[in-house]
Amino acid sequence: MSFILHLGNSKQLSPALLLLMSVSCGLAIANLYYNQPLLADMGRTFGVDDQRSGIISMLTQVGFAIGMFLFIPLGDIYEKRKLITVLLLAAFLALIFLATAQTLIWLYAASLAVGITTVTPQIIIPLAAEIAAPNGRGKAIGSVMSGLLTGILLARTVAGFIGELFGWRVMFGFAAAMMFGLAFILFHQLPVTESRTKLTYIELFRSIGQLIAKQRTLRESALIAAFMFGAFSAFWTTLTFFLEGPNYRYGSTLIGLFGLIGVVGAATASIIGRLTDHVNPKRMIGWMSVVVLLSYLSFWLLGTWLWGLILGVVLLDLGYQGVHVSNQARIYSLLPDAGSRLNTVYMVSSFLGGSIGSVCGAAAWSRWGWSGTCAVGGSMAATAFLVWLGHRLTKRE
Repeated sequence: MSFILHLGNSKQLSPALLLLMSVSCGLAIANLYYNQPLLADMGRTFGVDDQRSGIISMLTQVGFAIGMFLFIPLGDIYEKRKLITVLLLAAFLALIFLATAQTLIWLYAASLAVGITTVTPQIIIPLAAEIAAPNGRGKAIGSVMSGLLTGILLARTVAGFIGELFGWRVMFGFAAAMMFGLAFILFHQLPVTESRTKLTYIELFRSIGQLIAKQRTLRESALIAAFMFGAFSAFWTTLTFFLEGPNYRYGSTLIGLFGLIGVVGAATASIIGRLTDHVNPKRMIGWMSVVVLLSYLSFWLLGTWLWGLILGVVLLDLGYQGVHVSNQARIYSLLPDAGSRLNTVYMVSSFLGGSIGSVCGAAAWSRWGWSGTCAVGGSMAATAFLVWLGHRLTKRE
C-alpha cells in the first residue's frame, strides 16, 4: 500500500503512475463492453429478438458520446482528479441501476446511463498526455491506450464467464463494485493538476466549435475515427449472434474468450505509441486502415472456419488500435491547453460512428446474416481509408 500511496505525491508521469492510469482506463472502459457477449442472454430475459437486443449496445455507445460531449470538456477548466472521482461514483450508481432492471425500457435507460457516466478514460488520457514529457507523449498515450484496449477486449471474456456462471445481473453488480473501489483509489493516487484555461461552461462549448472550424487535422481524425470505430463495433456487436448460431453453437463463456484473442493486437498499442514519436502518425493511420480492411476480408471469406475468424479478430484489433493511437497522437500535439476539448470532438465522433456501426451491424445481421455484417463493417473501414487517402492527396504533413 505504501508503494501506491507514493504515486499521488508526484506530478510527473512516472512508470508506476502510468501503469496505474493504464489499468484504471481498462477497468473503467470495460463497462461499455460487458453487455456484448451477454446480449442474447439479456434479450431472453425480456423476451426480445436479436435486433432489439442489439439496441442495448447501441444505447450504451450513444450514451458514451453524450457523456463525452457534456463532461470531457470540463477537464480543461476543472481539477481532473476530482472530476474523475465524481464520474466513477456516477458510473457505480448507473451500473446498479442496470443490474436491477425489471423492464426492457428500464434496461435501455440504464444502458444509456452507463454510457453517459463511463467517460473517465477520456479524461485520464489527456491527463497522461499533459504530464508526460513532450518527447514521450506518444509513448504515454500508447501505454494508456494499451490498458484501455486490453480492458475493452477482456471485458468480453470476463462478462462471458461470469454471465454463464451467475447471470448477467451479477456481472453488472460486480462492475459497480469495481467502480466504487476505483474511485477511492484514484482520488488518493492521481496528482492534482491546475487548469490553465479560464472559460465559462458556455464559452467552453463555443470554443469547441471554433476548434472544429480551424483545425483541419482534428476534422480529418474525427471522421476517420467515426468510420473506423463503426467497423469495429459492427463486428463485436454481432459476433455473439454468429457464434451462437449453427456454425459454432458456442455459449457465453466461449464467446467471451474471443476477447483474449484481440489482446494480441491491443498489446502492441504501446509499441505503436512509441513509433508515433518518430514516424509520421498520419502514415501509420493509412497502414493500419489497410489492416482493418484485411480483417474484414478474412471475416467474409474465412469466417466460418475458426482459424479464419481468429485471424480476422487479431487483424481488426491491431488495425483499429493502430489508427486510434496514431490519431490521438496527432490531435494532442495541436493545442496542449485544449486537450480535453480536442478529445471531446474526436471521441464523440468516434462513438457516434460506433453506435451507427452497432445498430447497422445488428440490422444487417437480422436480414442478411454474416455476409451483411461483413458488408457493413467492410464498407465503413473502406470509407475511413478513403477519407485518409483524400486528405493525403490534398495536403502533406
